[in-house]
Amino acid sequence: MKSKSLVFRDIEWWIVTFVFLIIIIVNILNGIGSHSDDMMLFFGYVFMPIIIYLGFYMVHLVIIPKYLRDKNVLHLILFSILTAVITGVFSAICAAGIGDSIHNYFRFYFSVLALYPGYLLTVLLLGKMFTPPNFKDFQLYNGIRIVTMFAFMSIFLIVSQLFVNEVVLVILLAIIPTILGLAFYNYFLLYRNKLAGNIKGYRWYLWGLITIVFIIFFILAIENNVPEIMFMGFGMIALLVFVIFPLSNLIFVKYDTFIGQIDSLSHQVNQGSANLSFLRSQINPHFLFNALNTLYGSALMENAEKTSDGIQKLGDMMRFMLHENQMDKIPLSREVDYLKNYLDLQMLRFRNEENLEVSINLNEDHCEGSIAPMLLIPFVENAFKHGISTKSKSWIKVNLRCIKGSVHLDVVNSVHPKKLTEDPRDESGIGLINVKERLEMQYANRHQLTITSNDQEHFVHFSVQI
Repeated sequence: MKSKSLVFRDIEWWIVTFVFLIIIIVNILNGIGSHSDDMMLFFGYVFMPIIIYLGFYMVHLVIIPKYLRDKNVLHLILFSILTAVITGVFSAICAAGIGDSIHNYFRFYFSVLALYPGYLLTVLLLGKMFTPPNFKDFQLYNGIRIVTMFAFMSIFLIVSQLFVNEVVLVILLAIIPTILGLAFYNYFLLYRNKLAGNIKGYRWYLWGLITIVFIIFFILAIENNVPEIMFMGFGMIALLVFVIFPLSNLIFVKYDTFIGQIDSLSHQVNQGSANLSFLRSQINPHFLFNALNTLYGSALMENAEKTSDGIQKLGDMMRFMLHENQMDKIPLSREVDYLKNYLDLQMLRFRNEENLEVSINLNEDHCEGSIAPMLLIPFVENAFKHGISTKSKSWIKVNLRCIKGSVHLDVVNSVHPKKLTEDPRDESGIGLINVKERLEMQYANRHQLTITSNDQEHFVHFSVQI
């Protein structure tokens, strides 16, 4: 299954929200812990990031989405400038409360203003370079854009030292990326190998990581001549093995379960929609009324034997469409019976057509096993629907044979200009489209469907392994 582009606008908003939340919380705790009596300084450090965040929110989630809907460039420019000015004025007041110079503030604010359009331009170029049709899916693009997001956020934190202190930098640029990196290491090299049964590979990557961590802390302890650093190394290894990896494994299991449920539900919904659509496409009023009119004419001209036989066949077909068509699988013999009833009714309808030649060969030997319903009839129905002309010679050839474990159907019909067909408006094609979708879902890599045409004939070869 091809990967899709992530919803980056939402991801960006959540990441920025998380970053500013950390900044504000750390600044509040730092102000409380310092017992500072300067309230202007305290509120400056707290409200300045809030104002910057609100400005980002207005542009990212209000102004730009409105532009994407309305395509009004003038509104985009005016509202963006207005937001930048209001954000700049209020954040300048906070900067004055902090006691920073106007020079440092303008350098900070215009750097922040340049970062956001710079990020938008960068991701626009990435979208042109790394998305289909240049690449088969969005996997590489998603990865590169996430890295780009982290890079621009790191630059923002570095240039925003007016209200970002060292604790925030350590948390956001060291601790959290390290935990995320270890979680990715666990998922791609440990969790997936263990899930696939590759225990040898799992152990190599696990003990390799433990060895690297041990060596790093050993070198630090030797260089700084502080043996206690080794205890920190053992603590880090224990944190990995007993906390980070088990917790991330729980998340991965929940994620896999969630994705499996979504795939299962999607398959059920697609199957149900396919069956419903196919049922609607097959209950063809045009065909049913023609068949009933033919039966009525037969009743007037001859004894009721043929009429009753035709009515019985039509009843069997309608029961099949209303009941057995809802099942996932039915006996192959029932699918063949439905096809025979359909052909018998069509032959009753066209028996006096002088320009029509019909050849039917249904070899029912070895027609055993189960098959999804309504896979054979659309090809035959299309032949009768489009292959008969009242003014020129027409022909239809149907050949069905069963080999143990597979079914093969060949249908050939004459081709006529649209203006010569009996019903030129009846060209929905819903049945064939539906069959192709159901084959991909239920018989992937187990079927063959070849449809070719020339000026005189339309040829269909269909085979399926059951």
